[in-house]
Amino acid sequence: MQLEFNANKRDGQGTGASRRLRRTGRVPGIIYGGSGKPQQIDIDHNELFQLLRKEAFYSSVLNANVEGAKEMCLLRDVQRHPYRPVILHVDFQRVDATHKIHQKVPLHFINADIAPGVKLGGGMVSHVMNDVDVKCLPADLPAFIEVDLKDLAAGNSIHVSQLVLPKGVEVVHHGEGDPVVATIMMKGGGAVEEAEAAPVVVAPAAAAPAKKAERVDKR
Repeated sequence: MQLEFNANKRDGQGTGASRRLRRTGRVPGIIYGGSGKPQQIDIDHNELFQLLRKEAFYSSVLNANVEGAKEMCLLRDVQRHPYRPVILHVDFQRVDATHKIHQKVPLHFINADIAPGVKLGGGMVSHVMNDVDVKCLPADLPAFIEVDLKDLAAGNSIHVSQLVLPKGVEVVHHGEGDPVVATIMMKGGGAVEEAEAAPVVVAPAAAAPAKKAERVDKR
């Protein structure tokens, strides 16, 4: 999936120049990487603000239309005002169509309501991961990866190795093992094994020892 945004070349640099630019409704930014030199740009704030509301803008290959010249890039950083809905700066990295890229892709969980562990077992779905790192060519980069929970029973999990990946896409996993993506827990946080464990037989309490006769003082 590819999205496009419009940008202008920017000459002025520094805090003062960026502040003046923001007053006109533009957001300073930069496109770097690849074989080209870093290009200072500015983008219409309203256009950028609306694009940043789309999940795909963070994980898709973007087409930057810089005064008619188009470049493929990825969003790498967004600086926001601490409490106002204002974008302060954006960074984009150029990509080459012939070279594989690394990118975080969001996970979309589906069919949780019909999963046996939820519908029949009364469990709750726990999302252990919300995105994964993938490696692929820019043209193969998915906007998201679906995780189908329709066959997941209570106490069972879906692991990274079980994800259904689009053609040409591979997960980049850092570390050992096969990380859990999602699991179904019993309500209340207890494990299924604990809920299904055999009842504990409580032994009858031992008879209390007879009280010693009280000593009577006959004085």
